[in-house]
Amino acid sequence: MKSTFYGHFVAGEDQYKIRPTLERLRSFGVKPILDYSVEEDISQEEAEKREVEASVPEGGDTVDKDSLKQYHVAKTFADRRYKVQSARTYFYLNEATCERNMETFLQCLEAVAGATYGTGITAIKLTALGRPQLLLQLSEVIMRCRKYMTEMVGGEGNVLSHHMTRQELEEKIRAAKITDQVSVQKFLDNLTSDSKGILHLFPWSGIIDENQELSNTFRVPDLKSGRMVRLITQLSSKEEEMFRNMIRRLNTIVKAAQEMDVRVMVDAEQTYFQPGISRITLEFMRKYNKEKAIVFNTYQCYLREAFNEVSTDLEQAKRQNFYFGAKLVRGAYLEQERARAAALGYPDPTNPSYEATTEMYHKTLTECLRRIKEMKMKGEDMKKIGIMVASHNEDTVRFAIQQMKEIGVEPEDKVICFGQLLAMCDYITFPLGQSGYSAYNPREQGHLKEDQKGKALAGQRNFATFRNRQILVLSKGQLCTRLKCEKLKRMFS
Repeated sequence: MKSTFYGHFVAGEDQYKIRPTLERLRSFGVKPILDYSVEEDISQEEAEKREVEASVPEGGDTVDKDSLKQYHVAKTFADRRYKVQSARTYFYLNEATCERNMETFLQCLEAVAGATYGTGITAIKLTALGRPQLLLQLSEVIMRCRKYMTEMVGGEGNVLSHHMTRQELEEKIRAAKITDQVSVQKFLDNLTSDSKGILHLFPWSGIIDENQELSNTFRVPDLKSGRMVRLITQLSSKEEEMFRNMIRRLNTIVKAAQEMDVRVMVDAEQTYFQPGISRITLEFMRKYNKEKAIVFNTYQCYLREAFNEVSTDLEQAKRQNFYFGAKLVRGAYLEQERARAAALGYPDPTNPSYEATTEMYHKTLTECLRRIKEMKMKGEDMKKIGIMVASHNEDTVRFAIQQMKEIGVEPEDKVICFGQLLAMCDYITFPLGQSGYSAYNPREQGHLKEDQKGKALAGQRNFATFRNRQILVLSKGQLCTRLKCEKLKRMFS
């Protein structure tokens, strides 16, 4: 195994044994994104059982007329590995397992910190740190909050385009004649506004406050019924504790990353989890990205809303004055997302074609670069925005480099970096690194005895990527020839 799957995909068993591999990468100008390689080998039946049990609230999974069916568990799709070969999957077992996952991520941080001198990244998944039910409920309440905001303020589109003064809002609430004035006043007291004066009806920072209950954060005045209502299902004290535990684990990881000068990249997951994952990640950006980008979110450009989501988050970072970090990917759950949407009867969240996804990717990247250019022209710190172009598509890499040249962003500015999976596009990654661009290669850490199945899965993931994308497959001899070719290096210079 050490000469085949394990030796190919894994950098080493611990923080000491991975150093020769990472040093070898560094000699080519390539930096690592470290992940822990162990994957559970459980049956479909066991995966479905775990997911359903961990996705249903203690009070039962009630679906009423106001519920959004997308954010409720469906047994047919409970095995989240369905039609997914390019992403690691965690299934919740208990809180103790989440604690062990946190310790594993901390070990990865220590390993990458000791070998990369402040340039390394550790990738994590939020589903490894908590109960999926909580991400489902938070995601649903976020979408309901957006709908509530539209109904309260009026208009359509991005929430940042809505304008209403506090006085106008208070007049609307008075007209509704709500009797619970104590709760109304508490709601009004929690209102905040950004530097543009835009009202935020919900104290989003409260979701990462370990002393605040999630259920009480989303009680709002209903103008139609004239009473206070919850936008989130009432959580039990045990469920509140589990949510706080998930936040505590992520906070422990990010705080450790800040102290070690390592970055944390929060992976994107399925759309029924993603609103919650993105909101939590953005709040940790606000908390920790005050002097540099420590926390990065991941945006999947096969989604129809990718551009809008990135634009909104960029604007929030600007108005609330924190560093924005993002990894742009095409995405890992396309077939599953389409199948689930069709089966459950909600709109397909994905773009209709590969070409549309490429257009979305380029449009989103262009918006990021436009804002970087704007900051440069104003003499502001360009590093307030940090973007990883995580793509195996040669045209996308060329597009990014050409756009960088056009707006005057140099490789040494370190605001744009590139990432490709191990052995997938080394003929792109290594010349980028040797040409001075920030280039990253995901590497894994783990013990051979623990992860024989995991390496086979990694092989399947990479094979699937070869099968599904039109990329150049090179023999070892061809790869060595191209890596030495000055013509290839000039392509990125």
